[in-house]
Amino acid sequence: MKKGYFPQIWCQILDIDQKIFDAFHKHGHKVHRLSLGFIFIWFGLLKPFGEKTTTSLLAHTIYFFPPEILLSLLGWWEVAIGICLIYRPLVRFSIALQFIRIPGTILAFFMHPEVCFVHIPLIPSPEGQYLIKDIIILFAGIAIAGTVYSEKTSKQCFQK
Repeated sequence: MKKGYFPQIWCQILDIDQKIFDAFHKHGHKVHRLSLGFIFIWFGLLKPFGEKTTTSLLAHTIYFFPPEILLSLLGWWEVAIGICLIYRPLVRFSIALQFIRIPGTILAFFMHPEVCFVHIPLIPSPEGQYLIKDIIILFAGIAIAGTVYSEKTSKQCFQK
């Protein structure tokens, strides 16, 4: 084996690695935003068309409307969140819609702990896991929203 062959291969590996992570950096937030948007639309559409989901727990937690009406409303609400995530100028509205939805999610933990947990408070049931994921998705949405405005846009606003 030639002297210096291993460092040359190592440099090529590092170069490929750098290109991969540059692509992640360049496209990661957009892919994340679009994938969350499509998930919200997909799961949201299940509700108004009668598919049973764990969101029905929320429909039985909030007593403003009958559960069957609220379930449909929650589904269309999720569709609206998804559309707002997909259409970039509306991302800020998706965060507002998610913040409005989150209190019902948190309320379910207090009103139905026997449904949300197998053993309170450390072992969530599948329904509780779903609700915890809703909260995590809100934070993912906040992270996405933080990338929507470019530095150029903010500089333009402050230079006037």
